[in-house]
Amino acid sequence: MNYKITQGTAFPLVEITLSQGEEIQIERGSMVHHSGDITLEGKMNSGGGGGLGGLVKAVGRSLVSGESFFITRATGQRDGAVIAIAPALPGAVRELRLGESQWRIRDGAFLACDGAVSYEIKRQSIGKALFGGTGGFFIMESRGTGSMLVNSYGDLQEIELDGTRKYIVDNTHVVAWSASLDYDIRVASGTFGFTTGEGLVNEFHGKGTILIQTRNIQSLATSMIPYLPKSGS
Repeated sequence: MNYKITQGTAFPLVEITLSQGEEIQIERGSMVHHSGDITLEGKMNSGGGGGLGGLVKAVGRSLVSGESFFITRATGQRDGAVIAIAPALPGAVRELRLGESQWRIRDGAFLACDGAVSYEIKRQSIGKALFGGTGGFFIMESRGTGSMLVNSYGDLQEIELDGTRKYIVDNTHVVAWSASLDYDIRVASGTFGFTTGEGLVNEFHGKGTILIQTRNIQSLATSMIPYLPKSGS
């Protein structure tokens, strides 16, 4: 996937150049503009499955992960066709290289991928599901070989673990992590973190990479509550 990302802005735009016949998948509603020689087609978000099985898989993805039931496939009609896409939230966009290594991704972080790349839903243990926030019993894991673009709310920071120590990240700030890493989800401190203002955290172990976002949408929503109109006022 040949792309470039606008720099020096909190609202990046990704311009992807396609060859004739080249296909990519993009998050539903993310297209901003294209050069007129791009075909857009809505497909069930079934990871490549068709028929009744694909329908069931797409419904399952939508219900358990919060992802769209449909995903958009963009196909170049000539060499040099250009499509521009943008994430829903202001923040950074990052490429994940897939092949020998794969990634686990939080719901809502997917932006685009090569036609040969996808993600599947993986079941979590009961303990992780009960404390896992939006992911519940399921998380997303990449598969295939190629490139995937993910987006964050706020900036993105990369943390490398060498296996000699654990690392703690607030649950709402995790964007993606190497599938080679093991992790546990637990309470940050006190009774559900109330004593420190923190809630749930991810405790990572092993060798791999963690991508974290510097902001989280839950905090933004909470900060706006005092300014929202109240019933009867």
